[in-house]
Amino acid sequence: MISFIYFTCQHEKLSKQSKEEKAMAKVQIKVNDNGSLRVTGDVELLDGEGKPFVTKQTFSLCRCGLSNNKPFCDGSHKGRFQSVVRAPLPETDKQ
Repeated sequence: MISFIYFTCQHEKLSKQSKEEKAMAKVQIKVNDNGSLRVTGDVELLDGEGKPFVTKQTFSLCRCGLSNNKPFCDGSHKGRFQSVVRAPLPETDKQ
Protein backbone atom coordinates (compact mmCIF):
# COMPACT_ATOMS: atom_id res chain seq x y z
CA MET A 1 0.00 0.00 0.00
CA ILE A 2 2.76 2.45 0.83
CA SER A 3 4.54 1.85 -2.46
CA PHE A 4 1.25 2.42 -4.33
CA ILE A 5 0.80 5.78 -2.59
CA TYR A 6 4.42 6.67 -3.32
CA PHE A 7 3.97 5.74 -6.99
CA THR A 8 0.76 7.76 -7.22
CA CYS A 9 2.41 10.83 -5.65
CA GLN A 10 5.43 10.53 -7.92
CA HIS A 11 3.18 10.12 -10.97
CA GLU A 12 1.15 13.19 -10.02
CA LYS A 13 4.35 15.15 -9.42
CA LEU A 14 5.71 14.18 -12.83
CA SER A 15 2.40 15.05 -14.50
CA LYS A 16 2.39 18.49 -12.88
CA GLN A 17 5.99 19.11 -13.90
CA SER A 18 5.22 18.14 -17.46
CA LYS A 19 2.28 20.55 -17.62
CA GLU A 20 4.36 23.36 -16.11
CA GLU A 21 7.24 22.66 -18.47
CA LYS A 22 4.89 22.68 -21.45
CA ALA A 23 3.36 25.98 -20.33
CA MET A 24 6.81 27.51 -19.88
CA ALA A 25 8.04 26.14 -23.19
CA LYS A 26 5.17 27.70 -25.15
CA VAL A 27 6.53 31.11 -26.08
CA GLN A 28 5.50 32.92 -29.24
CA ILE A 29 7.21 35.88 -30.89
CA LYS A 30 5.26 37.41 -33.76
CA VAL A 31 6.84 39.85 -36.21
CA ASN A 32 4.07 42.39 -36.80
CA ASP A 33 3.87 43.99 -40.25
CA ASN A 34 5.37 47.50 -40.09
CA GLY A 35 5.61 47.24 -36.33
CA SER A 36 6.84 45.56 -33.20
CA LEU A 37 7.80 42.09 -32.09
CA ARG A 38 4.85 40.75 -30.07
CA VAL A 39 6.07 38.40 -27.31
CA THR A 40 3.60 36.05 -25.60
CA GLY A 41 4.47 33.50 -22.94
CA ASP A 42 6.60 33.02 -19.87
CA VAL A 43 9.67 35.03 -20.89
CA GLU A 44 12.30 36.80 -18.83
CA LEU A 45 13.65 39.87 -20.64
CA LEU A 46 17.09 40.95 -19.42
CA ASP A 47 19.12 44.11 -20.03
CA GLY A 48 22.80 44.09 -21.04
CA GLU A 49 23.85 43.58 -17.41
CA GLY A 50 21.47 40.68 -16.86
CA LYS A 51 18.91 42.66 -14.84
CA PRO A 52 15.28 41.73 -15.57
CA PHE A 53 12.73 44.13 -17.01
CA VAL A 54 9.23 44.03 -15.52
CA THR A 55 6.97 42.49 -18.17
CA LYS A 56 3.50 41.02 -18.51
CA GLN A 57 2.52 37.73 -20.16
CA THR A 58 2.27 39.61 -23.48
CA PHE A 59 4.37 42.62 -24.46
CA SER A 60 5.78 44.28 -27.58
CA LEU A 61 9.41 45.01 -28.36
CA CYS A 62 10.51 47.90 -30.58
CA ARG A 63 12.19 46.96 -33.83
CA CYS A 64 12.13 50.35 -35.57
CA GLY A 65 14.44 52.17 -33.15
CA LEU A 66 12.02 55.09 -32.71
CA SER A 67 10.47 54.16 -29.33
CA ASN A 68 11.02 56.46 -26.36
CA ASN A 69 10.46 53.43 -24.11
CA LYS A 70 13.07 51.01 -25.51
CA PRO A 71 13.26 48.07 -25.58
CA PHE A 72 9.45 48.23 -25.54
CA CYS A 73 7.29 49.50 -28.38
CA ASP A 74 5.41 52.76 -27.75
CA GLY A 75 3.78 53.01 -31.19
CA SER A 76 6.27 55.56 -32.56
CA HIS A 77 6.70 53.41 -35.69
CA LYS A 78 3.20 54.16 -37.01
CA GLY A 79 3.52 55.74 -40.44
CA ARG A 80 7.32 55.96 -40.13
CA PHE A 81 8.51 52.35 -40.36
CA GLN A 82 7.92 49.77 -43.06
CA SER A 83 8.97 46.16 -42.86
CA VAL A 84 6.95 43.13 -43.83
CA VAL A 85 8.73 39.86 -43.09
CA ARG A 86 7.50 36.41 -44.08
CA ALA A 87 8.91 33.07 -43.02
CA PRO A 88 10.39 31.04 -45.89
CA LEU A 89 8.57 27.95 -47.03
CA PRO A 90 9.99 24.65 -45.76
CA GLU A 91 12.23 22.86 -48.28
CA THR A 92 9.56 20.20 -48.95
CA ASP A 93 7.02 22.87 -50.00
CA LYS A 94 9.36 24.65 -52.45
CA GLN A 95 8.72 23.21 -55.92
